Amino acid sequence: MEKIRSVLREVEILFLVENLTKKFHDNVVLDNLTLSFERGDVIALIGSSGAGKSTFLRSLNYLEKPDNGCLTLENQTFDFSTIKKQEILELRQQTAMVFQQFNLFERKTALENVKEGLKIVKKLSDKEAGEIASFELDKVGLSDRKNYFPKHLSGGQKQRVGIARALAMNPKLLLLDEPTSALDPELVTEVQMTIQKAAKEGQTMLLVSHEMAFVREVATKVIFLENGQIIESGLTDDVFNRPENVRTREFLSQNQQKFEPEFVL
Repeated sequence: MEKIRSVLREVEILFLVENLTKKFHDNVVLDNLTLSFERGDVIALIGSSGAGKSTFLRSLNYLEKPDNGCLTLENQTFDFSTIKKQEILELRQQTAMVFQQFNLFERKTALENVKEGLKIVKKLSDKEAGEIASFELDKVGLSDRKNYFPKHLSGGQKQRVGIARALAMNPKLLLLDEPTSALDPELVTEVQMTIQKAAKEGQTMLLVSHEMAFVREVATKVIFLENGQIIESGLTDDVFNRPENVRTREFLSQNQQKFEPEFVL
């Protein structure tokens, strides 16, 4: 019996998104989207600019206010049409976002940036927050930069601080919105390797990226969005090698990059 329960835990549905809809005026950006996550999934959202990828990501932790839809996180369901302030806080305590532009506090050190959410959201003491922040900065290879201000860090280092800040919150779901798009090409790999390390450690993620080689390496599943709709979804190998939808094939043929195995840690 315990073996059966163990298997069930391994495939436990962590997130269930149902009928997610978002409009900007008369423009439907998310059109009644439904999907589920299993624990440890790394789901990549791909598609052309304007497909709704970033809006989908931001809607999940209410940085964008959806018009309709429900989100179930383990045993708790959030109805976006009736969600209350306390529920928004609870939702954000269980998710974390990594942004394109880092969004670091310029007048706080790397360590202080990572500590901030732990103190404000998690209500930890400065000592407890400092211990966790130091641990996470060490994991992303920045233990020697923890007392540096953002202006003294490279773009790749800033983004790794952003990832450490997100992981320090111990999120059930990590949201990454084009985490390498603002970086110079030579800085991309260090951030991708940091993300891949977190994936290997079992962090559940929803990733928006235009880097198809990296998506192919890190994602367990891929969702192709077009005009706010899910055109195709499936295991990464199936979507890349055996896409069923004509539009998916067109997109991948135009955006394929050389597969780069050096992403492996």
